[in-house]
Amino acid sequence: RPNRTKEAMPIEDLIIKIYIIVDDSLKTLPTLRKRGPSPQLTDAEVITMEIVGEFFGHGSDKEIYDYFRIHWLDWFPKIGCRTAFTRQLANLWNVKLQLHKAVVQCISPNNDLFLFDGIPIPTCNPKRMNRRNHFYGIGGFGYCAAKDKKYFGFKGHAVTNQHGLIVNFTFAPANIDERDVMPELVAEYKGTLIADKGLIRPDLKAALAEQHLDLQTPLRKNMKDTRPKPMVHQMMRIRRLIETVFGQLTDRFNIQSIKAMDLWHLTTKIGRKVLAHT
Repeated sequence: RPNRTKEAMPIEDLIIKIYIIVDDSLKTLPTLRKRGPSPQLTDAEVITMEIVGEFFGHGSDKEIYDYFRIHWLDWFPKIGCRTAFTRQLANLWNVKLQLHKAVVQCISPNNDLFLFDGIPIPTCNPKRMNRRNHFYGIGGFGYCAAKDKKYFGFKGHAVTNQHGLIVNFTFAPANIDERDVMPELVAEYKGTLIADKGLIRPDLKAALAEQHLDLQTPLRKNMKDTRPKPMVHQMMRIRRLIETVFGQLTDRFNIQSIKAMDLWHLTTKIGRKVLAHT
């Protein structure tokens, strides 16, 4: 066959398509505001700017604001001041969580195969951690096996389907055991859940089995595996997909380099990166 390259979508079309998806999805959600004046930019416009900005590598509120004010002011003439813009971004954190669920339901409503894993989200070098740190008493010390070093901050926990779509995501202090976080993330799912050996816990597997979710993990070297080897190899091959997703969140969306002064802004920035990836 001749080589065929797919032309990139023009930025104008991308902005329009994302705006339509966001605007239509927001109409299905409960009323966002019950009192007070409405902001100059609509919520659909602000969220569209966030998603497009993240997609093009603008990870901070200031970078997103400057990008659209310089290049797309004709499309968003009511962008206003940066303080109001960033405050509106942060205030919509819960809306973006609901929007993510709505988009996932639209893209992939039926799933029976899920992948689970965690990703470090450092906020501070552990050597610089002290009581004056913004996340003192909130974050925790963790260990990143990929980089073989300790860090202070949080750990993201994601559930994807077999196509690499993030269906659920949360984050917790880095010192919290992921086996204690995972049950809440998968509470509404049934089928098969593939994870790494860090999720090995007999009572966890039994509890998930009661909700018709079969937890499958590789076993430790001192454990006997009676499962067919081809099945185990296939399972591990599928599990690498979530590592690819984390690679995208790290390389394209800079989820491990978030600058935030409080939990409120950290939450909204993580949420919009996951939404932009979706």
